[in-house]
Amino acid sequence: MANPSNVVGGACPWCGHVNDLAARACRGCGAAITAAPVADESGWIEMPGAKDLAELQFGRSNLQIAGKVVPVADFNLAEGDDVYFAHHQLLWKDPRVQVITRSLKGGWKRLFAGMPLVMVEAKGPGHIAFSRDVPGELVAVPLDVGQEIDVREHVFMVASGSVAYDWFPTGVWYRTQNGDETEMHYPMGMFMDRFSAPARPGLLLLHGAGNLFTRTLQPGETLYVRPRALVYKSSLVSMHLVIQSQQLGVFTGFLSYLWLQLRGPGKVAIQSADKHHEEHRQPIVATSGSYASF
Repeated sequence: MANPSNVVGGACPWCGHVNDLAARACRGCGAAITAAPVADESGWIEMPGAKDLAELQFGRSNLQIAGKVVPVADFNLAEGDDVYFAHHQLLWKDPRVQVITRSLKGGWKRLFAGMPLVMVEAKGPGHIAFSRDVPGELVAVPLDVGQEIDVREHVFMVASGSVAYDWFPTGVWYRTQNGDETEMHYPMGMFMDRFSAPARPGLLLLHGAGNLFTRTLQPGETLYVRPRALVYKSSLVSMHLVIQSQQLGVFTGFLSYLWLQLRGPGKVAIQSADKHHEEHRQPIVATSGSYASF
């Protein structure tokens, strides 16, 4: 994906797609292109959701995103083109659009972790539309050949058929103890999705809560974010759990604050409407990460 600071001619400042100079929304990602992104003092750039009624092009097909509160993604699939998605995202479709299920490896582990057990594939021609049942932004992420990104669970909506899909354990966990009982916790989920474009460019559609912000980390640069705030990261960015704990008193127990340490190089994206993970008052007896003082 192109660096937003390098705007050349009619290239989109977000994804690099070359548009007609009169275009107001990018045909590659749907973002408004009337103004270049501006970073704040910390280096974060607000990532725009797709402009209302923006039309995106991928392969011989196109996609229109409509609505501002709970947006709808309306795909017009050409003959032979396909997309895949989690089954609960489907809103409506033309009768002629073929829909088939594709099973996933490690299905029982995914079911146990609360992730979709089945992906669904839709083949054109015809219209098919998707939405998430909560307010937020739809963000289109064009993938160049060879590009690979990791997406936190429950963020993925739809991908074009040229995008390859895999998943892996996050390795981010900790265990608490209450008397004789112990409990495992996964502050950003047990698994993470990985998407790539091995042979042809592709399009990935994600859903974010609140506003989305992106930042590019330099080699060795680190950043602490709340685990559930992460939307996606470059596969080159490593992640590590850091726990800050403090004993509040004899009767009130511990206060533990959880951080996800991200280390560059690569791009990361976060959402402002973070679903905060509970700060446990039971002592943490084991963790995949490390401890840090307040």
